[in-house]
Amino acid sequence: MNIGVLALQGDFAEHLVMLRHLGVETREVRLPSHLDGLHGLIIPGGESTTIGKLAVTYDLIRPLRTFAQEHAIWGTCAGAIFIAKEVYRDQPLLKLMNISIQRNAFGRQVNSFVHELLVPALEQPERPFRAVFIRAPIIENIGQNVSVIAELSNGNNSIIVSARENRFFATSFHPELTKDDRFHRYFLEMVEEG
Repeated sequence: MNIGVLALQGDFAEHLVMLRHLGVETREVRLPSHLDGLHGLIIPGGESTTIGKLAVTYDLIRPLRTFAQEHAIWGTCAGAIFIAKEVYRDQPLLKLMNISIQRNAFGRQVNSFVHELLVPALEQPERPFRAVFIRAPIIENIGQNVSVIAELSNGNNSIIVSARENRFFATSFHPELTKDDRFHRYFLEMVEEG
């Protein structure tokens, strides 16, 4: 299996380290030709506007959309914004996943936090996952065929922080910044499912 990580901006290196730890062949993706032969793609956290502008500059928007027609794509934090259909502002998006996202929903970088999530879809669901939220978005609305994977309790309400729609997967937080590889394993299972 060969998994690409979009390496235009953001914390792509941490995803590569996690994937290599799992014994997966990896490739940094910066140009359309780098998508050739990949089985799946991770779009990392960083700055979604910058990632989008660089994707336009390197003529990656159309090739990424074509790749998405047959392959799994996982967006973490800024990557989740980049694959969403709606973000309530004008910026380059892939518009792949039927979700709407509110950017920086928890505030500025100083408002970053770690929260233990129980995620039934992961291996060992009884073991909490330490989710790292940095200027994190939230998934405000989900469309048809989108499943909630993880929620953050907020008093009487729950906030969606991870969702899946067929081959598309989004997390508001940064699993690559932990030593817990269960979200990466979950994505690899998605890739294997085709």
